[in-house]
Amino acid sequence: MNPPLAKVFLDTSVIFAAILSPQGGARMVLRLGEIGYLRLLAGPQVLRECEEVVRRKAPDSLPDLALLLDTARLEVTGEASPEALEQAQRWLSYPPDARILAEALEAGADWLVTHDARHFLAVPPDVLPLRIGTPGDLLAWIRELLTRQAR
Repeated sequence: MNPPLAKVFLDTSVIFAAILSPQGGARMVLRLGEIGYLRLLAGPQVLRECEEVVRRKAPDSLPDLALLLDTARLEVTGEASPEALEQAQRWLSYPPDARILAEALEAGADWLVTHDARHFLAVPPDVLPLRIGTPGDLLAWIRELLTRQAR
């Protein structure tokens, strides 16, 4: 098997969307992790938020959360360093999101995938060493790569 195409750090919103919608782009990203096409990552902040959100909004889905993350071969990263947190705080003033961005930076992710348009998707492109986008943006990037390879 080929090495994973990219290291993709998942935000809470994407994991929650994957639980709720088996047909959506977020679930497709998890499927690509399952087959080893993507290397999926999430940090401690994301996992804490995920558990809290699922317990509050869809408590019956808690077993699904564990199963989906295990099946998708999600890797749990470490806490962010103070340097990564300082870099993230330059772009995000909301502390929980800055911590998530810092964890993605610390993990060396190629992508941070999110549905959070208010915070993450407002970060200007090309100011960080990773791309930030929605599951649809990531899937479009993959399609573009595959199209170029097929030529």
